[in-house]
Amino acid sequence: MAITPYLYYEDLGATLKWLAKAFGFRRYGPQMKGPDGRVNHAAMKFGAGIVMMGRPDPKQKYKNPRRLGQATQSLYVIVDDVDRHFERAKKMGARILEEPEDTEYGHRRYRACDPEGHEWCFARELKTRPRRRAGRRSKS
Repeated sequence: MAITPYLYYEDLGATLKWLAKAFGFRRYGPQMKGPDGRVNHAAMKFGAGIVMMGRPDPKQKYKNPRRLGQATQSLYVIVDDVDRHFERAKKMGARILEEPEDTEYGHRRYRACDPEGHEWCFARELKTRPRRRAGRRSKS
């Protein structure tokens, strides 16, 4: 089973360019434009994953996370080199929420926001360490 997130952006055209520069996403499939000529729907690819995006109908009272004042979700993306990805995102102006760190659950990750406030977490699995066998006690 695959899950494909669908995010809303007020300025989808600018977001597509920013996601490519800052996070390394690639255009995927056709972009659809509205009567005003602005991009209404698009998709981007990162590795095998796809993120679909749209611009909400202007009649909706949509607020992106930046305008809302908080994130309502976070996307967790696996990358090959967290530190290199972090440097690229930081250089391109991503708002960094957490710098790269190793977690207790075996991932190295960092967290960042895109210009409209959507939260992204980029991570890689650390090499696993052998587990201690049950019944084995450490010497004090």
